[in-house]
Amino acid sequence: MALLDIRRHSGYLFLAVMLGHVILISAQVNSRSGVPVLEAVTFGLFAEAQRGLSTGVSGIRRAWNRYVWLRGVEAENADLRRQLDDMRVQYQERRALADRARLLEGLLTFRDRSNLQTVAAEIIASSASPDFRTLTIDKGTRQGLRPDMAVIAASGVVGRIVVPSPGAAKVQLLTDRNAAAGALIERSRAQGVAIGGGDERLRLDYVSEAADVVVGDLVVTSGIDGIYPKGFTLGYVDTVEKNGPAYKRITIRPAVNFSSLETVLVVLTPTPLKQAEESHE
Repeated sequence: MALLDIRRHSGYLFLAVMLGHVILISAQVNSRSGVPVLEAVTFGLFAEAQRGLSTGVSGIRRAWNRYVWLRGVEAENADLRRQLDDMRVQYQERRALADRARLLEGLLTFRDRSNLQTVAAEIIASSASPDFRTLTIDKGTRQGLRPDMAVIAASGVVGRIVVPSPGAAKVQLLTDRNAAAGALIERSRAQGVAIGGGDERLRLDYVSEAADVVVGDLVVTSGIDGIYPKGFTLGYVDTVEKNGPAYKRITIRPAVNFSSLETVLVVLTPTPLKQAEESHE
């Protein structure tokens, strides 16, 4: 056993001595270029190590530069998105202003044709109850509004003022269950009373049995109620039902789309009947 260990140590020593001789000889032997072999080998090993290190550093530098570039692109994209959102908001504001200007232009043109003294008002609220159909406008007693003044739009009659306050007023719509207006069939001049049904239709009551009424007839205000000026559009006859010689049911489709109203006109000029009543007081 001891002999085997001695032989193993002797072998290791021999290898170490041989390696030392090789290194010494390499240090003294020159390559064809005149550079010692040991130096050439050592330089080659270090060169490969440096090349690997340089490649790694370059990769890290490229990755870092890409990361910085991506962060810059992300910030630029976020800024562009904010600018786009701002432009969208500005576009919506300008479109709303343009729509409002167009509505007001149409309303003022209608007012100029009507030869009535009116005041324009914007709708600021509406009733959610189906039984009480009302709107709130942004004009009140400070602008001369009084109860029972007619409220109209370019397409036809809207309703009447019921509760005015200094800076606002409540408007009872023509479709309210408690609303009514003197009505006239424009074609045949047949008269009746348009009454709100609480929905999107009006009833035409108190029509003579001999009256000529057909579907599609234009219905206008008759002026006999003292609230609405004569000749303004109420709507169109939607259905006509008869029971023998008498009319059982006549419905009117209002000319005004109440759900899309934004601006209205309040008629300040009193009707002839209202003027007559005021002159007797």
